[in-house]
Amino acid sequence: MIKTVIKKGAYFDSVSLMQVAKRLNTMEGVLDSAVVMATRENKGIIKASGLLTPEVEAAGDSDLAIAVSAKTPAAAEAAFKAADELLNKKPAQSAGASDRKAAGLDDAIKMLDGANLAVISVAGRFAGPLAAECLEKNMNVMLFSDNVPLETELALKKAAQKKGLLVMGPDCGTAIINGAPIAFANAVSRGNIGVVAASGTGLQEVTVLISNEGAGISQAIGTGGRDVKLDIGAITLIQGLKMLAADPATEVILIVSKPPHEAVLKKILAEVKKIKKPVVAVLLGGEIKDKVKPDFYAAKTLEEAAYKAVCLGKGREIAKAREIIYDTNLKAAELAKKEAARKKKSRCLRGLFSGGTFVSEAQVILPELVGELRSNAPLDKKYKLANSLELSGHAVIDLGEDEFTVGRPHPMIDFSLRNKMIVSEARKPEVSVLLLDVVLGYGANLKPLEDITPAITEAFIRNRELSIVASVTGTETDPQVRSKVVKGLEAAGVLVMPSNAAACRLAGAIIKLGSRK
Repeated sequence: MIKTVIKKGAYFDSVSLMQVAKRLNTMEGVLDSAVVMATRENKGIIKASGLLTPEVEAAGDSDLAIAVSAKTPAAAEAAFKAADELLNKKPAQSAGASDRKAAGLDDAIKMLDGANLAVISVAGRFAGPLAAECLEKNMNVMLFSDNVPLETELALKKAAQKKGLLVMGPDCGTAIINGAPIAFANAVSRGNIGVVAASGTGLQEVTVLISNEGAGISQAIGTGGRDVKLDIGAITLIQGLKMLAADPATEVILIVSKPPHEAVLKKILAEVKKIKKPVVAVLLGGEIKDKVKPDFYAAKTLEEAAYKAVCLGKGREIAKAREIIYDTNLKAAELAKKEAARKKKSRCLRGLFSGGTFVSEAQVILPELVGELRSNAPLDKKYKLANSLELSGHAVIDLGEDEFTVGRPHPMIDFSLRNKMIVSEARKPEVSVLLLDVVLGYGANLKPLEDITPAITEAFIRNRELSIVASVTGTETDPQVRSKVVKGLEAAGVLVMPSNAAACRLAGAIIKLGSRK
């Protein structure tokens, strides 16, 4: 039975709602639950979970919807009572914690004397004015918020540029400034490689691969994905390049982006030509045909870009990057043979990603192995999925797209939607391979194994011939500890590769070999 409670005009942040839903799902007699703001996007997700009721359908964006699938009416009522208690519970005061809270921006600046960077994570409609106020007070801004109007972004970045300040974002999820990881970032080694990236997950992947290979990061500057569009003109990316070029600690520069607008790319490359340091660039799904300068190196994948930067940073031959990738390819080839051999026939691959850039990288690698590949975030619009929750053929989806995150925590934090999709996709007889990313670090899910392993176990029960391939983006010094997560996933039957690119190659090879039967 499914019962619903709607709380009109009751707003709660998405992380709090995620925690309530997780608690309800552990209660006796509760089969499933959803505790979300009743946005159009969330209604679509609730419908796919089989929890949609007329009451939820009629609710508005500012209403809280609590839907419970329970064995008995008593179990449902107990769940609603628990939800009320959890939502109204005041957070416990930490031992020794101060009661003092900033009364506003001016008060916060006084409390943190010398601070020159503000991280803004409020609803998009409030983010612009707050960022403008921070710039007026000579503070750099990392704008984590999304749904900020394009014209607001342009105005903010122009204002910052005039004052010699940076606006990283909107929708900037990652940065590492002077060794401090900000938002979704990893604990990486310090070193001589500087990164500027119009991609949060891409920035995480390259910094982690660089650190795990024994090199390190001087600075990692995020720009927000729209920065390289024609309307913005790569204002922050070019500022970042100039800063890294002038930074004595940075000896190698790495650019990460999806393909910029052609006119914007010309501006970026014109700036690169002025830099008297080696530069590596990866434009996922794009290509740089011009000979920019003698010490400029293009890369096709995040993996290739990271390893080329490592070679330059360590004074090695650039060709050594291919040797590192070759070793992972040997491992993938052996694993692919074993996996394909135990299947009657390999059919479809489904990639369920929390990192959007990994979806782009998958689209660069997989078509050569599996053929046509559809996505909710396609590099080519003709491969756009009609419905992101109804997958067919070979498909990779970005669960961090706005359609999934309005009123919900990011999938790097909240695994619930992907867990449901892992099980539902495994049930489909045509699905042979699931491809996943697990992103560690600050801001990400602190108990990834605890949250994802039950879904993986059930997926293997539902589909005995299933292969699950994953990459783990993280380091040994991340809070979750990469090696522990890798061992836990492998113990659950997952094939874990050292990078997303390597995981894509393995997943594609399993499909390719199995389809020949």
